[in-house]
Amino acid sequence: MTTRSQTIATEWLTGAGLRPTRQRLALAELLVGDGRHRHVTAESLFEAARAAGAAVSLATVYNTLRAFCAAGVLQEITVDGSKSYFDTNTHDHPHFYWEDEGRLSDAPADQLEIRRLPEPPEGVEVASVDVVIRLRRKA
Repeated sequence: MTTRSQTIATEWLTGAGLRPTRQRLALAELLVGDGRHRHVTAESLFEAARAAGAAVSLATVYNTLRAFCAAGVLQEITVDGSKSYFDTNTHDHPHFYWEDEGRLSDAPADQLEIRRLPEPPEGVEVASVDVVIRLRRKA
């Protein structure tokens, strides 16, 4: 019997033109099965998959997350040039990075104002602007 979360995950994949393989379905269900947006790292999704009994390798998780990004259903946010988070909310919006916790969360987009960007070099255009606001507890 198919659960609601499996149905949501299947529709999410097929809507993006992705074949719903067993491993993709397992990861998609963890990402969007409850209908809520989330931010994950490959490692945190791998651990969640293992806890749920899914037989996936860390390499498969990485490859699947990259495929989801290429299909446009996930957004990759890089922090510190090396740590990647994957967001199920693909609309343009800023993020808070909680340094003390190593956690990413959405920041209120309606409070962000960017008045002007520098002119890009000749022959190129601005593709997007990523805003990550780093937070740390006051000492």
